[in-house]
Amino acid sequence: MGSSNAREMQEIESVEGFTAGGRRLLFTSANRELRASALSKPLTLPPHGGHLPDSLFQQAIQNALEEARRAGQVNPIVMGAIPFDPHAPSCLYVPQHYAWQARSEAPSPTALQYAPPKLVEQRSFPDEGGFKRAVEQAIVNFGFGELRKAVLSVVHELRFAAPLDVERLLDGLAAQNPIGYRFRIPVEDGSELIGASPELLLCKQAERVVSNPLAGTAKRQPVPESDREAGERLMRSTKDLYEHRLVIDEVVRVLRPYCTELVVPEHPALLATPTLWHLSTRIEGQLREPTTTALQLACQLHPTPAVCGYPTQDARHLIQLIEPFERGLFTGMVGWSDMQGNGEWVVTIRCGNVKRDVIRLFAGAGIVAASHPEAEWEEVQAKLGTMRQACGLSVDEGVSNATSGVTS
Repeated sequence: MGSSNAREMQEIESVEGFTAGGRRLLFTSANRELRASALSKPLTLPPHGGHLPDSLFQQAIQNALEEARRAGQVNPIVMGAIPFDPHAPSCLYVPQHYAWQARSEAPSPTALQYAPPKLVEQRSFPDEGGFKRAVEQAIVNFGFGELRKAVLSVVHELRFAAPLDVERLLDGLAAQNPIGYRFRIPVEDGSELIGASPELLLCKQAERVVSNPLAGTAKRQPVPESDREAGERLMRSTKDLYEHRLVIDEVVRVLRPYCTELVVPEHPALLATPTLWHLSTRIEGQLREPTTTALQLACQLHPTPAVCGYPTQDARHLIQLIEPFERGLFTGMVGWSDMQGNGEWVVTIRCGNVKRDVIRLFAGAGIVAASHPEAEWEEVQAKLGTMRQACGLSVDEGVSNATSGVTS
């Protein structure tokens, strides 16, 4: 979206101060990186009704931004994470200091040298059998009512022999996935949410908006010819194209009333991460009212069928019945917005929650009528690969044991 206003947004001249203790925020987008420090107590108001400018949620944020402006900031920002459930607590900050810097194209020299502590235990909730039964249950539900898609997920917990180095985990994510939207958000319970999301929910700069939903996934292959064939199969997959179309149609339905112009490609493109192929559609528009904020629009879009399902309320209800855990910030959104209404928000996927010696990883798969339980389990494991590799593990290492909680 460009950085024409980066100078006026910059509250300090150097990022050196961010390395000296204390909690820190990080958000890395396409070509630049936002770092923030001097954090006050987070804003935890649930985002329910957050698309409305007069909602309690939006009013609380505007009040916090105005207070920061009166304290001397030129263009204060709100930065952090919003949960999957709009009635669950947010984790947002209005930092006293923040700065933009150019995104480094080269990984840290030590990024790939980090050897995490010994892994002592791993387990999944649900385990393999439980997840496959959940997929079967979802498929049965497609025969009744209007439900067409539901996204089901797993928590994969890793316990190590000593605390993890969060900074080194982030370096590893940057090295293996240089195009991802990296983030680091401190959470009130003392943990930190980190990740490298490939999916842009919404970016707004003045009157221009962009959304780049992803839906439909295939695992990358080590042999170039096989890898190319995997991408081509994904582009021809009736099941994945149907799943992708549900997401695109819903995003367009939500954005169109806000836009005078909306450009939607007729067919999806392939987006490649180091471990996965995705079907991707980049949607661009011009706003009717440039005063509509990035956070309002993001709240209106969230959750898309890419992380919840379709129709939204039916899918959310099924998820609540089937999933054996609360998602919290997983499959929510993470990013920033400024007082001028600009901002970037990405979907909180390819992520984990780190607390001392434990990291909880999250991944999900979109289930439609044509889904197969075995294939959906394999997709979830492939999606866990990004964070597993950052933790020094192979994509598949110990997965069979993890389903039963056996100590490694």
